[in-house]
Amino acid sequence: MTTLLTDVEAVAASLEPVYQDLHAHPELSFAEHRTAGIVAERLRALGYDVITGIGGTGVVGVLKNGAGRTVLLRADMDALPVREATGLSYASTAHAIDLDGHDVPVMHACGHDVHVTCLLGAAEILLRQAVDWSGTLVVLFQPAEEQGGGARAMVDDGLYERIPVPDVVLGQHVAPVPAGVLGVHAGEAFAGADSLLVRLFGRGGHGSRPETTIDPVVMAAAAVMRLQTVVSRDVAGSDTAVVTVGQIHSGTKNNIIPDEATLGLSIRSTTTVVRDRIIASVHRIVTAEAAASGAEREPEFIAQESFPVLVNDPAATARTVGAFREAFGDQRVLDPGAVTGSEDVGELSTAVGAPLVYWILGGHDPEQFAAATAAGTVERDIPSNHSPYFAPVMRPTLDTGIAALTVAAREWFKP
Repeated sequence: MTTLLTDVEAVAASLEPVYQDLHAHPELSFAEHRTAGIVAERLRALGYDVITGIGGTGVVGVLKNGAGRTVLLRADMDALPVREATGLSYASTAHAIDLDGHDVPVMHACGHDVHVTCLLGAAEILLRQAVDWSGTLVVLFQPAEEQGGGARAMVDDGLYERIPVPDVVLGQHVAPVPAGVLGVHAGEAFAGADSLLVRLFGRGGHGSRPETTIDPVVMAAAAVMRLQTVVSRDVAGSDTAVVTVGQIHSGTKNNIIPDEATLGLSIRSTTTVVRDRIIASVHRIVTAEAAASGAEREPEFIAQESFPVLVNDPAATARTVGAFREAFGDQRVLDPGAVTGSEDVGELSTAVGAPLVYWILGGHDPEQFAAATAAGTVERDIPSNHSPYFAPVMRPTLDTGIAALTVAAREWFKP
């Protein structure tokens, strides 16, 4: 462990400029061309066999090191359409054209730049320590996690026809908890997620004569408010669920009542029964509000991204947690319970029936987090993923992330 930590410190320090560069140059889902190029170049320089362009921009490095298990370590690469407000010296000012043709600001507001950097670090350290383990290491850099389709795109593009099939899939996600801490939960660990676009149809007209119209703005507003009752009234208190209306769009001018309004919904659940109930409730409520407004056309419901529930294999999780506790100490390895965030990494494991272990990596300044906890202001003062203020501290976040991937891989390479 002493040798490992010495290597980690040196590698993390050398990767600080890489992390800052990735943070300053984020790319949207399936457009991670620059990031993929950096990853491929560094892996080739280390001596890995590199395959590019899997599922669009996915990159995989393979290191065969004798007989033994095949261990897959995964990181995602894409960023979000968020305008960064962190004030960092390496903050993103990037813009890109999204899938709808809109010019949008882009930011690594979910920390995927941390994931890429940590996996590059682990790839280097495991190569340095190759004399101490035997097996095949696969390091996979995935596109488009934010859209929920990147892992599936790689699998559908023949991923496991091009690389060795893993015996275990491992990975991590940075979160707004103290840097240096790891959080691992066995079983259903991350919620499933469904995105839904809803189109509400009215009849437009002049803002001075609302009686001649069917106002979709009022219809949408009523639907949004009523949707807030889905979790509180249609879901049992013992079940986990979230319904968020993240977008509402309608109209072009103050004195014009438009013909149409659209809502963008994010639905989170941890079981198929709850998921089906929530989706049915959304359909019922929106359709009823449209009817109550006198709509002459029923709403349209368009399914978009979908993430399955992420399930950590209990036995594999217990083994990995044991290695973490031995390496980092009990006080730095916690069970956060199931979280309502979502992840598509499970597609990589279920496609080949391999166990999955996926954990949370702390990324916030420990002193700031402790102060906010003492003051009871964590929700207000600690920016969460997808916030324009989300900014993991580089150290020790990179150190812990590199070490965690390395420790987990070394554990699974044991006979």
